[in-house]
Amino acid sequence: MDKLKQDLSIGKNIQKLRKARNLSQKDMTIRMNLQGRMISISGYAHIEQGRQNLYVSDLIMIQEILGVPYEAFFEGLTPNKDAPDI
Repeated sequence: MDKLKQDLSIGKNIQKLRKARNLSQKDMTIRMNLQGRMISISGYAHIEQGRQNLYVSDLIMIQEILGVPYEAFFEGLTPNKDAPDI
């Protein structure tokens, strides 16, 4: 599985979008678990804190649960010109 490396954290945007829909982190993990992604509340919290790299499949699932366009995850972010070379 491929992961997205968070050189810029989209976690704050995910958190903002989740809260705007009156969902708790527990609500998110329950919905993800019901869709087959077994993730703990602390694992999900680490995504929002930018402490854990994000699976592409998780981002797709979060997008579906929140019902937002993918662009919403990247609002207010600018490219990191100092990102390490690949």
